[in-house]
Amino acid sequence: MNFELKNMAAFGVAGNFTGHLEQAGEAVDFKNVLVLEENAPKAIFPTYIPEKSEVCPEFLNVFPFDSEKIIYPEGQTKLQIEPECAVVFDVCWNGNKIEKLSPVVFGASNDCSIRREGAKKISLKKNWGKSSKGFSASAIKLDSFDKESIINDYRIASFIVRNGKAYAYGEDSAIRDYSYIYEKLINWMIDKLNNQKNEGPAEDINSYLIGAGKPDRILVSIGATRYTEFGESNFLKKGDRSVVILYPESVYSENDIVNIVTSRSYDKADISVLDQVVEEN
Repeated sequence: MNFELKNMAAFGVAGNFTGHLEQAGEAVDFKNVLVLEENAPKAIFPTYIPEKSEVCPEFLNVFPFDSEKIIYPEGQTKLQIEPECAVVFDVCWNGNKIEKLSPVVFGASNDCSIRREGAKKISLKKNWGKSSKGFSASAIKLDSFDKESIINDYRIASFIVRNGKAYAYGEDSAIRDYSYIYEKLINWMIDKLNNQKNEGPAEDINSYLIGAGKPDRILVSIGATRYTEFGESNFLKKGDRSVVILYPESVYSENDIVNIVTSRSYDKADISVLDQVVEEN
C-alpha cells in the first residue's frame, strides 16, 4: 500500500513506553514537563513538516524518510534505532484546530535518534537530513484503532544484523502495551497537536501545521520500545542492518521472527518490515 509520505507532516511521541527515556538518557530533559498521569507520554515532537514557513525550523522541511537505508550523521558517533509502530491518520480540521484523527494504516518505524547532549529540542536529535528515519513500505490497512482492531494482535521486534547475526535491539513488545494507546492516545495527540507550547524540549506544533497549510494526513510514530541490554549499549555502525518488524503474535513466535529477519524472508502479507542498511555520508 503506497502513500506519498512527502505530503504528510510526521511526528513522534516521547515517553510512551515506561523506561525508554531513562535508557536513552533523556529523562532529565523532561523533568519539568507536567503530565496528568505518571505514565503519560511527555510530548509530541516533529520530525518532518512538508511546507516551509516562517515559524518552522528549516531543517524540518528536509524529507528524512528512507525505507532502505540510514545515512550516518557526519561528526556523530552515538546513533540508535528507535523501534516503533507508526500510524498514518487522516486529519479533520475545524478552523485552526484538529477535530478528529482517523487511522488509515500502520507499519514498522525507525524513529532513529542521535544521542546528542545539549540538544534543546527533541527534533534536533531526529532529523539530520535525508535518510535519517524510516517507515516500512509494507504498511497494513486499519479499519479501526481500538482493542477490537487487527493491530491489537501485533508486536514490535527489532534487531541489528551485524556480520550475519541478528541481535535483539528492543524488547519484543505488544502494541497494546503502550502506556497510551487507541482512543486515549488519539485524544492525547489531538490535545498536544492543538495546544502544546514551545517549552523545554517541546515545540508549538499547531503553528507548524498551520504554516504548512493544515495537511490532511499525518504520520505518527507512537513511541519507542525499551532496549535490550545489547540495544542499550550498542550503537549503529557502518554496514549494520537496522530491522524493525511488526508481526501478529497469534501467527508467529519470537523464534519465527528471528528466522525471518536473518533469512530476509519478508514476503508475508501480515507483517510490516523496515530493513535499512547503515551507510556513511
